Amino acid sequence: MFRRTAIITAAALVFAIAVAPVDAFARAGSSTSMGSRGSNTYSAPPSTSTAPGYAAPMQRSMTPQTAPSTSPYATAPRPAFGSSIFGRSPFMSGLMGGLLGAGIGGMLFGGGMFHGITGFGGFLGFLLQIFLVVWIGRMLWNLFANRSPAMAGGPADYTRTMAPGAPGGGGGGGSTNAINVTPADFHAFEDLLHGVQAAWSAHDLRSLGQMASPEMVSYFSEQMSEQTSRGVINTVADVHLEQGDLSEAWAEPGREYATVAMRFSMIDVTRDSTGRVVDGNPTQRTQATELWTFLRAPGGRWVLSAIQQTR
Repeated sequence: MFRRTAIITAAALVFAIAVAPVDAFARAGSSTSMGSRGSNTYSAPPSTSTAPGYAAPMQRSMTPQTAPSTSPYATAPRPAFGSSIFGRSPFMSGLMGGLLGAGIGGMLFGGGMFHGITGFGGFLGFLLQIFLVVWIGRMLWNLFANRSPAMAGGPADYTRTMAPGAPGGGGGGGSTNAINVTPADFHAFEDLLHGVQAAWSAHDLRSLGQMASPEMVSYFSEQMSEQTSRGVINTVADVHLEQGDLSEAWAEPGREYATVAMRFSMIDVTRDSTGRVVDGNPTQRTQATELWTFLRAPGGRWVLSAIQQTR
């Protein structure tokens, strides 16, 4: 009876870790750098007063990397969800890590590939090994996952941070023609910040399709599907832009781009299907600093084409 109870308890712990929501579900695009910035996709945007550090390299992009990037932070694009047999599930990675560790241990001690599973207390030991691997993996994930910097300075909007009509930086990765960004453009960027977060919270892909590129909508759709499969939903409310400034703005054939650093605060909460809060605090504001890239056809309206985390 004790052995059966211990096995059930260990299995329950592993399952709880597997289904627990992670930071990736918080706000639209949180903890991931994804999308396309034209010829600058794999080049680091210039730092700004709002984001004085550097942008995390693009983890997911449909833009092919055809030539070596000049950015010291560039990396190859991340494979699409589902392209690997294990997908992006931390639990599956931990499970396979436990199996592999058990097998290697068995071979090292002369017991064969599966000796590590039959040893260490039999099935209970096997489950505890998986639990330890997943627990350590989650700790490392939380340790190294991007954390938003604390808010510095008082409330400000784009027009206060940057003079109207100031040109964007040319720089990096093949951009050749800097363009002017007007106060009306800055207001459009702020409206998109609010609109995207609202549509994300409502799981409204149709509205997102009017505010973001098809590539970004596909990433948002994937993240929403992950929430649904885990039985949780993330909502972002009362979004307030604290500060923003232009990193760079440039023209390419048939398109114009603008990358903007934004520090904003919000109420960011994740709930399960019963409405119970599983992450975040409905009465406490959190803040984030991200680089959003927008694109448009010349004379057209801006849409979101990339989100990058800051380091």
